[in-house]
Amino acid sequence: MQPEVVDQYDVVIVGGGLVGASLVVALAPLNLRVALIEASTPPQTGPSWDERCIAINDGSHRIFESLGVWPALLSEASPITSTHISERGRFGVARFAAVDVGLPALGYNIPFRHIGQTLWQAAQKTAARLICPARLQAMEQSADAVQLLLDSGEKISTRLVVAADGAQSAVRKLLGITAQTQDYKQSAIVTAIRVTRPHGGVAYERFTPGGPIAVLPKPDNACSLVWTVPSDHVEAMLAWSDAEFLKQAYETFGERLGNFKEIGRRNAYPLTQVMSAQLTAPRVIFAGNAAQSLHPVAAQGFNLGLRDVATVADVLATAADPGSAETLAEYERRRSDDRERVSGFTDRLVRTFSNRVPGLRGLRHLGLLALDLTPPLKDAVMRQNLGLGGLPSKFARE
Repeated sequence: MQPEVVDQYDVVIVGGGLVGASLVVALAPLNLRVALIEASTPPQTGPSWDERCIAINDGSHRIFESLGVWPALLSEASPITSTHISERGRFGVARFAAVDVGLPALGYNIPFRHIGQTLWQAAQKTAARLICPARLQAMEQSADAVQLLLDSGEKISTRLVVAADGAQSAVRKLLGITAQTQDYKQSAIVTAIRVTRPHGGVAYERFTPGGPIAVLPKPDNACSLVWTVPSDHVEAMLAWSDAEFLKQAYETFGERLGNFKEIGRRNAYPLTQVMSAQLTAPRVIFAGNAAQSLHPVAAQGFNLGLRDVATVADVLATAADPGSAETLAEYERRRSDDRERVSGFTDRLVRTFSNRVPGLRGLRHLGLLALDLTPPLKDAVMRQNLGLGGLPSKFARE
């Protein structure tokens, strides 16, 4: 015997990570019945100097301001006042500075923990029902609703499902929707370092044949370090002593920040691009990593997902039926170009700067010089990196 439907909602969000929790907060001002399904209770860990961070751009900063969570996030945010992009062994450099566009910062480097805790606390203050811990077991679509069965046996009904449940989306799999996966055969080793020269708010991205090494500002002369390397090198690199790892990272990065004198915990993450074959399905929207999971080069992934959130909220603000075909088509229309542009941009960066074809290094060198010296090209890339490339949202007005 099927469990009875006990609750009905306008919107059910599957996945309570950064994107899902952001959407709960974004929908709070609307007259909608909202529920969130999240499998894991958010951990209540405290801060540490070497914790993992996420770089958000100015567009994301504006969205967080509109959501009312920016004052809380700012307490642990390190401003990125400029970026410095180079290639190991070449002189070509591209520089971008906040002062050039009249901003206090191009973006901010913020602990993942702090963003998650801040958004979850904000979500708990809304009228939304947070069903946690709970897992989605089955879905059944009809013309005017979606029935969701949870692992507790509870069955709920909603007019719209927003899948924000990550690159291996359970919603996508339950619906039989495919995803294109590109395995870069690279992994990101993520840690933190202390440096002997003040970083001055500069974020560095240095391309090497094995992959980029990124160094981003943290408080107290500490920096986030994201070192992309061939996956078959990871095991050996994680086995290095701290001194050996610091030595190799310093030699790869260079002298701009002085010596690397202390290192935190190291974790490795395999890198793939996962693109859902569809942005929508009947009465379903995909957002964040459930729609597209990108290589971390240029730190575009979460910022793109937050623009998904802003667009969902924008579209639902005027929708008579949250899950209607017209609502889904409008979301897809507003997100498709931004999604394709950013995913293509990150993919080309990885392929171009990891390619060892003879003669290509010289072209990359000239490309970095041209980027730094050609104002229209530099402005276009700056706009993209600030997160202003998509259709405008009321959550991120220019």
